[in-house]
Amino acid sequence: MSAKDSGGPGPIGDLAGEPLVEGDSLVEGGGAPPALITVRDAHVVHRARTGGLFARDRVYALTGADLAIAAGETVGVVGESGCGKSTLAKMLVGVQEPTAGTVEFRGRDIWKMDGGERRTAIGTGAGMIFQDPSTALNRRLPIRQILRDPLDVHRRGTSAQRTERVRELMALVGLPPVLADALPGQLSGGQRQRVAIARALALEPDLVVADEPTSALDVSVRAQILNLLLDLKERLNLALVFVSHDIQTVRRMSDRVITMYLGRIVEEAPAVALGSGGDSPAEHSTDTARHPYTRALFSATPGLLDPIDPIPLVGPVPSATRPPSGCPFRTRCWKATAECAAAMPEVTQAAQSHRFRCHHPVAAGESTRDLVIQAKESA
Repeated sequence: MSAKDSGGPGPIGDLAGEPLVEGDSLVEGGGAPPALITVRDAHVVHRARTGGLFARDRVYALTGADLAIAAGETVGVVGESGCGKSTLAKMLVGVQEPTAGTVEFRGRDIWKMDGGERRTAIGTGAGMIFQDPSTALNRRLPIRQILRDPLDVHRRGTSAQRTERVRELMALVGLPPVLADALPGQLSGGQRQRVAIARALALEPDLVVADEPTSALDVSVRAQILNLLLDLKERLNLALVFVSHDIQTVRRMSDRVITMYLGRIVEEAPAVALGSGGDSPAEHSTDTARHPYTRALFSATPGLLDPIDPIPLVGPVPSATRPPSGCPFRTRCWKATAECAAAMPEVTQAAQSHRFRCHHPVAAGESTRDLVIQAKESA
């Protein structure tokens, strides 16, 4: 069987994952600033509706995730649909409990806390901005009540202080006071997303997770919302996790970028190390991403003045219910060998804050044009 043939669930399909050896982790090591939130070897497995009556299929939504986020840091998360980005986002804010592994917020495992303590710790310390504000907001409540609800639930201040906080939040995100009594349906898409952002900030969290915050908005207002998020991040010293399909926007907004594939974090790199998608060969040559999938993903958005073909990926996208053995990307990778089918690659550290999992990594600085040629010859 070739390395590109799909196999049965190997290490990625095993709930326990591979045993970690020393250094085999994408969690920040020594010398890094203290982590606000740390994820260690986290797995999320769902029961599917398919399969037999007594043996329903498992969906491996997240496998062996390791991540550490420092205060004030912006971490971007990219990957194709179904790669586990939203699952990771929900786990960071305590909405999704991991099947295995730990999620530590300020040094404490949130799933070892009792329910009330967890709601207080993560409910006040982390906020989430969902993809579609039209469904994330209660359409029957006026804006002032939507923003006041978190304050009421967590009993923040007096009634007068809560009212004042609502005014502050509306001013913070650029909403005029006259909209306080409006219903969500009476607002534009951009205004609704500003309300969603204000609600996420109501309890003064240290961490905000934005899951595709602009995908449901018109192009004309996306830049406004992105600029607002960046401004608030700087003014409030927020740690921001930005999940998006818009790869170049993630690169420009983030300090670090996480690449995910089929539930795995396959690379973590400083944003400046990734190809800018700029308009000159010099800008393309700055790409030092080492995982073939990261390079293919970023090649899909080339510069306008220096157009290049994206790196072609051939072969089927594996199923999350029956992931391939070894490296999950091997069924589509032009570099795949039998070694890739045998075992999941261990973590390799390329530089400070740059780690990846690949048996046959791309050479640092290797041009996208060369990779396109290699991939086409391998197809």
